[in-house]
Amino acid sequence: MRKFENYCEVVFDARSENESFARIVVAGFVVHLDPRLEELNELKTAVSEAVTNAIIHAYDNKGGTIKMTIGISKGEGWPEVTVTITDYGKGIPDVQKAREIFYTTRSDEERSGMGFTLMEAFSDELYVHSEPKKGTTVTIIKRFPIGKIDDE
Repeated sequence: MRKFENYCEVVFDARSENESFARIVVAGFVVHLDPRLEELNELKTAVSEAVTNAIIHAYDNKGGTIKMTIGISKGEGWPEVTVTITDYGKGIPDVQKAREIFYTTRSDEERSGMGFTLMEAFSDELYVHSEPKKGTTVTIIKRFPIGKIDDE
């Protein structure tokens, strides 16, 4: 378990309009690290994909609850941001299959099956834990090599 220098927890409704809220929260929380725009956009995109997956797949667009936590810790000489997105929906029966490129359970809705692929590409580490009928937790870890954490 990482020791966080700063931490927040936000709980919100699983509604499509809250996907942008999640992006804003994570950006606002890490902005003091002075990330490059590219790094910040990558983190926001990974968070967007995780939240969208919860809304669309965990809850079938019928509402529910999403919990997002954000922690900042000292990594190997630079700040490390850990974001977890947790839903309490139907869960993923086969996480490995779901992580395959272009795999989607919603091809009828023009879904590309790129969610986990994008999350993985824009994260330094990505973990997915899921239990059918209990929900899913996606953990995104992003390092900011030029950011700062005050030594206190």
